[in-house]
Amino acid sequence: MKRSEVNTIIQEADAFIRSFGYILPPFAYWSPDEFRQRAGEARGLIDARLGWDITDFGLGNFPERGLFLFTVRNGDPADLARGRGRLYAEKIMISRRDQLCAMHRHDIKTEDIINRGGGKLALELFMSDAEGNIDPDAEVQVEVDGVTRRMPPGDILRLAPGESVTLVAGVWHAFWAEEGDTLIGEVSTVNDDLTDNVFRDPVGRFAEIDEDEPPLHLLVSDYERALGAS
Repeated sequence: MKRSEVNTIIQEADAFIRSFGYILPPFAYWSPDEFRQRAGEARGLIDARLGWDITDFGLGNFPERGLFLFTVRNGDPADLARGRGRLYAEKIMISRRDQLCAMHRHDIKTEDIINRGGGKLALELFMSDAEGNIDPDAEVQVEVDGVTRRMPPGDILRLAPGESVTLVAGVWHAFWAEEGDTLIGEVSTVNDDLTDNVFRDPVGRFAEIDEDEPPLHLLVSDYERALGAS
């Protein structure tokens, strides 16, 4: 992706998010220079990889195969082993109409995916077999706002604004928006995008950036290079 495209997506996403009354935290608007100047005091958010996250899954076609995310809060994976501390994470995401988020699962993270407004959110769902691969025969069982829903494997679950689904670790899912761009909330256990995403197809989690202009704001994938993040 070109940095100019990323900058435009950030501006459009911020306006879309605000249209639903959701306001991002102040650090979302730090310039790269301010981020570098405040890196010491901001080490917690840097190490937790909070912030802007825009991906085309390395496929070079963001409008059709991509996702916008902003991680608002996140704990430390080590807290899960201790059973105490910040054991949760929160993201706000945007799926553009008919824009596919690649089929994947998580080994650790359980998440609530919430339609916060806009169009309908469509999710294709499968269960895992004993090896963690897609089980083409297993009935899918999830909770939609706490109510058990049983579905054939590969069936499409559609969430209207206000509805949510709980996806436990191991449930395979791909999703896209229908009828219009959709604002998506995610509330989950600790999020680890570096190690806890297993994709069905050979894609990348983060985009490769062509620096055709300076960044408006840093992406989480910029932190290591720009800020010396771990």
